[in-house]
Amino acid sequence: MSLLSVLARAALGAPFVYLGYQAVKTPGGRVAMATDFGIPAEYAETAVRANGAAMVLGGLSVATGVLPRLGALAVAGAMVPTTLAGHSFWKDTDPKARGANLTQFLKNLGLVGGLLAVAATPHRDAVVVNED
Repeated sequence: MSLLSVLARAALGAPFVYLGYQAVKTPGGRVAMATDFGIPAEYAETAVRANGAAMVLGGLSVATGVLPRLGALAVAGAMVPTTLAGHSFWKDTDPKARGANLTQFLKNLGLVGGLLAVAATPHRDAVVVNED
């Protein structure tokens, strides 16, 4: 595996590890967003923490190269409700809020694209056997 590939995976996984951990540790305002998104209030905090945990585990998987395709798919799946609930720019009436949420929505879309690229990368054996 090339150094560039290792660095790319680490860079892609790191934000999910950090931000997922923050969601697990301190769900805060994310709970209200989850409720507004349609998660019943009694389950909203658990949903936020579970989503954060999926991001931590998936981000670690991508960053370390241990089952990176599975980890990338898990994080991409976790990003869908996160992005729709947290950055629904189409609902904003204030132009500044709309612009900020659109920027974050597009950033998340780009990250999901990177995750899907990892998921689409064929598995390569870490050990090469000399068949002489």
